Amino acid sequence: MKAALLTLGCKLNYAETDTYARALRQAGAEIVSWSSGADIYLINSCSVTAVADAKTRNLIRKVHRVNPEARIAVTGCSAALRREELEGIEGVWRVFGAHEKEAVVPELLGLRIPEHGGIFPAWSSGSRTRSFLKVQDGCDNFCAYCTVPYARGGSRNVPVETLVAQARQIAGLGVKEIVLTGVNTGDFGRSTGESFLTLLQALDAVEGIERYRISSIEPNLLTDEIIGWMASGTKFQPHFHIPLQAGSDALLSAMGRRYDTALYAGRITAVRQALERPGSPEVFFGIDVMAGLPGETDALFEEGLSFIRSVRPAFIHVFPYSRRPGTPAASMPGQVDGPVKAERVKALETLCGELHSAFVSRHEGQRAQVLFESKEKNGMMGGYTGNYIRVSRPYEAALVGKISEVTL
Repeated sequence: MKAALLTLGCKLNYAETDTYARALRQAGAEIVSWSSGADIYLINSCSVTAVADAKTRNLIRKVHRVNPEARIAVTGCSAALRREELEGIEGVWRVFGAHEKEAVVPELLGLRIPEHGGIFPAWSSGSRTRSFLKVQDGCDNFCAYCTVPYARGGSRNVPVETLVAQARQIAGLGVKEIVLTGVNTGDFGRSTGESFLTLLQALDAVEGIERYRISSIEPNLLTDEIIGWMASGTKFQPHFHIPLQAGSDALLSAMGRRYDTALYAGRITAVRQALERPGSPEVFFGIDVMAGLPGETDALFEEGLSFIRSVRPAFIHVFPYSRRPGTPAASMPGQVDGPVKAERVKALETLCGELHSAFVSRHEGQRAQVLFESKEKNGMMGGYTGNYIRVSRPYEAALVGKISEVTL
């Protein structure tokens, strides 16, 4: 059996796809490229925007043209939200929802479906340097603009014991860095009664893994205890991704976010005070911001820009607001026109460039530890410092997967 797996969307999806691939290989399937005419196509879909939904539909049609006789299975968020629509596309054999992921591989292979376990554990193994470990899935927040709780279900997590075992497997492959992923990662423990801090401490003790990062954590879930423990000397890097979405209290409240700008700024300050010491690198803060949320006037947008400048992130992930049917935000007044939204995206991206350049320039001449990756492009290789500064150098195979000291 030849199987091709295609992934759209987030790192969580990539971790799940890699897990499907490992299970298929173990069962004797050959993993091939999508263009080579597979017997089975598994598409892990995304539904974060209307564009993502369209990409899923187009991908289904593309692989069906490559091999009209192949079975096409679809999983992921678009599959959960638009099952009937996807089932109606020619060539689609099976659509798997949020709580059917454990059945994906058994059904593809015609085997017995395991008992429902509530959460599908997953980790990526496609890289020799970094693995994405899924620790949590789902969300209970129901922010006004978001379809994720509908697509992925309620907040639940993999037990600490299981995650430690998976981290040891990853270490056994020679991988040096693990990124903890989830929909609402900091909400870890909802289904097992364990705490996120307990997980971090248990993973920190796994031999062979030299670095950890948290893919994303909500500001209200980044506690003083977590910050204090990280500052005590751990494998967790000075790199945080903390979603903001809007730098205006009025918009944060309207969207149902569980914090205001004062709390957000306070968390940034707390991390800096705990982790930034004389001679140490600055903490890298990545943030998510949506442009053109319903009700975002010119004045509120400018207020948001001012707030972002005040907290000085190193990077801004900019997303134009996408009106998702069935969400409260879709029917709110004050919908922002496309051209205005595009202008705001451009302004945020410009600010991002300025902030990132300033962050990198402040580290010029400093010594830093870089984990180099296996990819080679034009004779060069790249890697990241602990605080997520990208470094390039001429390719040298002996450095792949190794942490090396460089001058920035």
